[in-house]
Amino acid sequence: MASYNKIIMMGNLTRDPQLKYLPNQTPLVEFGLASNRKFKLASGEDREEVCFVDCTAFGKQAEVINQYFTKGKPIFIDGRLKYDSWEDKQGGGKRSKLSIVIDRFEFVGGRDGAGGGGGGAPANYEGGDDQSQGRPPARPPMNRPPQQGNRPAPPQRPAPSAPPPEQPFGDEPEFKEDDIPF
Repeated sequence: MASYNKIIMMGNLTRDPQLKYLPNQTPLVEFGLASNRKFKLASGEDREEVCFVDCTAFGKQAEVINQYFTKGKPIFIDGRLKYDSWEDKQGGGKRSKLSIVIDRFEFVGGRDGAGGGGGGAPANYEGGDDQSQGRPPARPPMNRPPQQGNRPAPPQRPAPSAPPPEQPFGDEPEFKEDDIPF
């Protein structure tokens, strides 16, 4: 039986990213993410629930997240769920948790990190899983990461009049009905 493990989430960092290095010097960053869901009960009462999850990124993505994100900043992530289990050394017993290994992320909001649409296209950063070993992103970012400090922002370029046609499945060969064996 085939399986599929994919998760897409958007939320705010619950703590500053923590950058570490694996023994082979591959960068690794860990941070917490909170995603809110607002809904109404049948009675009309407004409710909100929050999902907290730990996230991990590797390679160049880890370095970029560590450099440009802090607690409270919004981020859009695309990745896979990972199940970890261990023995609790203090209280005994088995512990476990689900976390997200990031394959790709995007900056969300304006240059000041506030939520909302922000101008222009979001910056995309792609990478593989922990096997990527610090390789550069599969494609360059669409725009630069947000400016830090008191430097003036570069002038905004006008948005293109029409987006380029999108390739639905990337570099896959063209499919023809005659190729079907039945």
